[in-house]
Amino acid sequence: MVEHLPSAWSPLAFARSLVPTARRLRRAIDGSQHLQFAIGGLWGDWGAVSTLLARRAGRSAAVWTDRVESDVTRFHAGRSRGLRRIYWAATAWVMGNYERFIIRRSSMGLFHGMDTYRAYSPFSSAPRLVHNIHLSEKDRISGPELEQKLGQHPKADVRILYAGRVHSEKGVFDWIDALALLRDMGLKFTACWYGDGPDLAEARTQIARHALGDRVTMPGTLSDRDALLRQLREADIFLFCHKTRESPRCLIEALLSGTPIIGYDSPYPADLISRFGGGVLTREDPHALAHAVADAAASSSTLQDLQRNAARDGHDLTAEAVFHHRAMLIKSIEGGRC
Repeated sequence: MVEHLPSAWSPLAFARSLVPTARRLRRAIDGSQHLQFAIGGLWGDWGAVSTLLARRAGRSAAVWTDRVESDVTRFHAGRSRGLRRIYWAATAWVMGNYERFIIRRSSMGLFHGMDTYRAYSPFSSAPRLVHNIHLSEKDRISGPELEQKLGQHPKADVRILYAGRVHSEKGVFDWIDALALLRDMGLKFTACWYGDGPDLAEARTQIARHALGDRVTMPGTLSDRDALLRQLREADIFLFCHKTRESPRCLIEALLSGTPIIGYDSPYPADLISRFGGGVLTREDPHALAHAVADAAASSSTLQDLQRNAARDGHDLTAEAVFHHRAMLIKSIEGGRC
């Protein structure tokens, strides 16, 4: 059964919707055997409301989240000015306290990725590290495909890719700066960022300003899933510059495609490549990032080793495996009662 809940992302809309929506949520909770709610935000966060309703009813419920929403809001505040900055900073403070309040009242915390786990586990009575991905085993790069990819080196141009929202929190302008530095260092490459977002127009302007138009493209969203997977498999390096604590699926998608991840260090990517080293992480600096890419591309054997290890790091992170793991954790909440 699917319940369509109202969008209520403002205080007024949330206040108007709260009572009737809470009634619907209580009925759904009463009719469910296992409970897990996705939380994240403040106004209109029906997952958080559901967690409180479940606790009031004496039901055990797990909460799930894949990014530190208050951290994202705080980043947004830092890029704002005047009254907007004050508003977003205050919202981030309230949101952070609300997140902890909700997590403390859940029976289990399912935190996608190590960044999120590190941020929230101190406030959960039963924190668990989980992952989230929508690619199945058939989407994983096959053995023959990987060997073909490894056999294509050396290449005339290193192929660099990113796929995700074009937003400052994703580090899009650092990404462009790093590519400009790589061009100046003499590396032959092509780079593409697939995705749409509020900073797309400015990012294209920056590409032109750096005179990178002959090798860097930002074509927008690639909605064909199979086509995007092909692009991921054909890429040599997945370059990222994430600036907030979150666990984007794109890093797992790259590893499943045998494409090493090179980007800014944080617990989430560090955990993903902790077993086999299918990537390189740097401090938050475009110069450090550019040098990491140049070092990785300096020899065919180095890039081949990274790609082989990326496929090994991503091998077990399929939808079947991660959702089975999460389902078993939810079912393990004893008796369904707090």
